[in-house]
Amino acid sequence: MTGHAPTIEIKLLPEARVAIVSSSWHLDICNDLIAGAQRALSAAQVARTEVFFVPGSFEIPLASQYALEGGFDAVIALGLVLKGETPHFDYVCQGVTQGIMDVSLKYGKPVGYGVLMCNSLDQAIDRCGRAISSEDKGFDSAIAVLELLHLQGSM
Repeated sequence: MTGHAPTIEIKLLPEARVAIVSSSWHLDICNDLIAGAQRALSAAQVARTEVFFVPGSFEIPLASQYALEGGFDAVIALGLVLKGETPHFDYVCQGVTQGIMDVSLKYGKPVGYGVLMCNSLDQAIDRCGRAISSEDKGFDSAIAVLELLHLQGSM
């Protein structure tokens, strides 16, 4: 673990429109990540949110692009890629990471990075925001998006 996320004041953004794009793989973990993201959005009083599911993590960047093209102000990308015995893990992780960054920069809009890339299911559980987890990456990803939306509005 890299430590705890910084404490960032949650600013109100009731007019923001935020999409949550989640993988359908490992739905129990993804649902926990979604719950964390929704908690942060609720605390910021973001009233316009929608959750979209895609088949796997590799599809998250394109779905994020669709959401931004469809009028959303930001996207929170959530998923889990578990390491297996082949290099497939490395290619998926690289593609998802680069794809999310490319979409964010192409549209100049925040895309929160909440795709867990773990060596084991235990590592994912420790990061997904359950009561027994030490981290809540769904919440953290939403906070990052909210902070960038606020920053965008103040520049």
